Amino acid sequence: MAECCLPLRDQSVKGTTPQQRNGLLFSIFCLLIPVFCLLGCSKEPLYQEEGYVFGTLVEVTIYGENEQQARLASAEVMHEFQRLHDMLHAWKPSELSELNKAIAEGKDHVVTPELAAILQDAGNLSAQSRGLFNPSIGGLVGLWGFHADSFKPSEPDAKKIAAWVSANPQMSDLSYAPAAGGVKVHSSNRAVQIDLGGYAKGYALDRAAEILKKAGIRNALINIGGNVLALGKHGRKLWRVGIQHPRESGALAVADLQDGEAIGTSGDYQRYFMLKGKRYCHLIDPANGYPVQGVEEVTVLTHGTHAGVLSDADSKPLFVAGVQGWRQAADRMNLADAMLVDGQGSIHITNGLKKRLEFTDKNVRLQVE
Repeated sequence: MAECCLPLRDQSVKGTTPQQRNGLLFSIFCLLIPVFCLLGCSKEPLYQEEGYVFGTLVEVTIYGENEQQARLASAEVMHEFQRLHDMLHAWKPSELSELNKAIAEGKDHVVTPELAAILQDAGNLSAQSRGLFNPSIGGLVGLWGFHADSFKPSEPDAKKIAAWVSANPQMSDLSYAPAAGGVKVHSSNRAVQIDLGGYAKGYALDRAAEILKKAGIRNALINIGGNVLALGKHGRKLWRVGIQHPRESGALAVADLQDGEAIGTSGDYQRYFMLKGKRYCHLIDPANGYPVQGVEEVTVLTHGTHAGVLSDADSKPLFVAGVQGWRQAADRMNLADAMLVDGQGSIHITNGLKKRLEFTDKNVRLQVE
């Protein structure tokens, strides 16, 4: 599938004209169509709803239900996606941006119980990753120009980067207390600026699954910009999805998803800019303040109650850890199914995921680790 760690922002990368943006969206759409559609689905009891939210293309595909029920359930899911987008936007007016403003001013701020729970869960995942997944470095993401609907190829001043790194914002800098109307959030570090771009799409997947199940939908595929969660089956077959090749058009591999499983990919090929022949992507290493180098793509396969969140958040620490540390990071995140494509295009993969993927290049060489 296409880039699976896009934050809540527009995906346009190399230009901002309507023609360029539409071309990119068309490419994303082609990549995100589940492989089963290639087999011909015109006569199948299949309902699809598409939209544009979280700065990306989203799809809800429902199998085996009557059209009215599927339409109503899909509409509720799309409404929920928009609600979460409006709540969690990192730099445009939102509940999250209001919190960031208060933190920067050294003030406490009351948030809804839902946002507080999201922040606490993201904090737990950050601690588990030993800070490699760090949603509190929104200031660094913004410094690199990725808090915008379009961005220019420009490297920030090294002293400003060093200042953010020295401030060392962490999710553990946040504390929570009951308050009238919600939960009071306090930060001991004014440098904390929350960007949930590596968490929100996964959270939305889990919410969508809850909504569909409540509506009696048993078989569905939910796709948010390439983060995909499966419910049930596609008829007698499992839902089959593709993993985008990081440097070529088309799929690197395909996978069949079991009921309740999710798959997510973090890559350097959607939100990036080129400067003096070097690629700078939106995935920042909290330790040095610079975009990660030497990794093209990380894919993880997750399952369980919060499979969506894990498919989004758990790929980030592996990406930041790089070739030398990705396997240890996977162990810390309890990931048995993971894959990393390094800067030379070599594929490093766990034995568990190797058994689940079918690579389009039958002669591909895999380093099982």
